[in-house]
Amino acid sequence: MSVIISKLKEVLYSILPITVMVIILNFTLTPIDGVLMARFLIGAVLITLGLTIFLIGVDIGVTPIGNIMGSMMAKSNKVWVVVVVGLILGFFVSIAEPDLHILANQVDDVSLGLISKLSIVVVVSIGIAVLLVLGLLRIVYNFPLYKILTGLYAVIFVLALFTSKEFMAIAFDASGATTGALTVPFILALAIGVSKLKKDSKSSEKDSFGLVAIASIGAIISVMIMSIIKNTNEITGSLEEAEAVSTSILEPFIHELPRLSKEALIALAPIVIIFLVFQKLSFHLSKTAVRKILFGMLFAFIGLVLFLLGVNAGFMEVGSVVGYSIASLDNKVYVVIIGFILGVVTILAEPAVYVLTHQIEDVTSGYVKRNAVMITLSIGVGFAVALSMVRILIPSLQLWQYLLPGYVIAIAMTYFVPKLFVGIAFDSGGVASGPMTATFILAYAQGAAQAIEGADVLVDGFGMIAMVAMTPLIALQILGLVFKIKSRKGGMNEDV
Repeated sequence: MSVIISKLKEVLYSILPITVMVIILNFTLTPIDGVLMARFLIGAVLITLGLTIFLIGVDIGVTPIGNIMGSMMAKSNKVWVVVVVGLILGFFVSIAEPDLHILANQVDDVSLGLISKLSIVVVVSIGIAVLLVLGLLRIVYNFPLYKILTGLYAVIFVLALFTSKEFMAIAFDASGATTGALTVPFILALAIGVSKLKKDSKSSEKDSFGLVAIASIGAIISVMIMSIIKNTNEITGSLEEAEAVSTSILEPFIHELPRLSKEALIALAPIVIIFLVFQKLSFHLSKTAVRKILFGMLFAFIGLVLFLLGVNAGFMEVGSVVGYSIASLDNKVYVVIIGFILGVVTILAEPAVYVLTHQIEDVTSGYVKRNAVMITLSIGVGFAVALSMVRILIPSLQLWQYLLPGYVIAIAMTYFVPKLFVGIAFDSGGVASGPMTATFILAYAQGAAQAIEGADVLVDGFGMIAMVAMTPLIALQILGLVFKIKSRKGGMNEDV
C-alpha cells in the first residue's frame, strides 16, 4: 500500500501544477469551453491513475525483466549474446514507450498522415536498438563515453546538412520522447547487468550512466536517415479544427478506448513473449516470481491504456487550445512568459528529476546540493520552453540555430568535466523531457504555432522537447565543473 501511495504522490506532483495553471488561465487570460474543460479534468484524473498503475507495473514487471536479462548477458560472458539480446530488447522496449506513441501520434495528426505514426515508432525503435547495442559494447570494452558522444554527434551534424527542417525538429524531439517511464528503468537495469561483465567496480559505477544518452541518439540518427531516404522537403502541417468542440464530454473517451487498448497490447505483448521464451530456455524462475512479473505487465498494460486515454481524449486538446488562445492575444509576450512558467513547474514536478538530484548529491558526497541542481534545471528548462516560443513568434529563427551551438558547447565541456558528470548530464536530458513535456507543453507549442502567421505547425510546433532535452546537458556539466573546483580545494578525487 505504501508503494501505491508513494507512486501516486510522485504522479500528482507531476500533474497538479499543469492542472492548476490551466484552471487559473481559464479564469484569467483564456476562458476555455465548458465541455473541453470537463474533458481536461477527466483526462487529468485518468493520467494520474494510469501513470500510477503503469509505474507500479514497471517496477514489478518490466524492471525485473531488464535485471534478469542483464544478469543473463553477464553470466554468458559472450559478446554476441549482448548484441543479439540488446537488439531485440532495445527494439521492443522502445515500441512500448508511451511518450514515443504520443509524439508519433502528434506527428501523424499534424502532417495529416503524410508521416505515419507507425513509420515514426518503427524507425525510432530500430535506431534505439542499434545504438543500445553500441552503448552496451562500450561498457564491455571500456571505451570512453565522451569520445563516443563526440563521434555520434559529429554524425548527427553531418546528417543534419541533408535533413529537411520538418524532420529536424521531429528527430530531436523523438530523442527526448523515447527516454520515458518504460525505457529508462529498463535500459538502466541492462546497463547495471552488463557492467557486471567487468571486474573493476569503480568503472562499473561510472558505466551505469551514459547508456540512456547513447540509445536516445539512435532516435535522432534514424529519423534523419528516414528524412534523407524519403526526400521530403515540402511537407506542411496544421492542427485541423483547432477550436472545434464536440458537445459530448464522454464520447471521445469511449471512441478512443478500443484503439488505444489494441495499441497498448501490441506494444507490451512482445516483451511478455520474449520473457516467457527466455523463462522456458534459460531463466527457470519459480512460478511465484513468474506470476509476479506477469501481474506487473498486466498493471503496466492497464496503466498505459488509462494514461493514453487521458492524454488523447482530454489533456492534449486543451494544451493546443490554450497555446492557440494565448498566441492570438495582441500582446505576444504572454505566450513566452506562460511557456517559461510551464517549463519551470514541469521540471520541478518531474518525479525522475528527484531521483537524479538525490543521485548526484549521493555521488558527490553532498558537495553538489540537490537544491542547486533543481534550481539550475528548472530555470534552464523554463528558458528552453520560452526560447521555443520565441522561435514560433519569429519563424525565420531555425531550430538548428539553437541546437548547433548548444550541442557544440555540451560536447566541448565533456573534455573538461569529471567523467561521471558527463554520463549523468547526458542521461538527464531524457529525465527532463518527461510525460508532461511530451503531452501538454508539446500541444501548447503546436497551438501557438497554429495561431502565429508565418509559423508552420510541423516545423515550429515540434523541436520543443529537443530544447528541453538539451538544457540539462549544459546545466549539469556546469555543476560538474563547480564540483571539480570544489574538490580540488578540498583535496578530493575530482573524477569521483
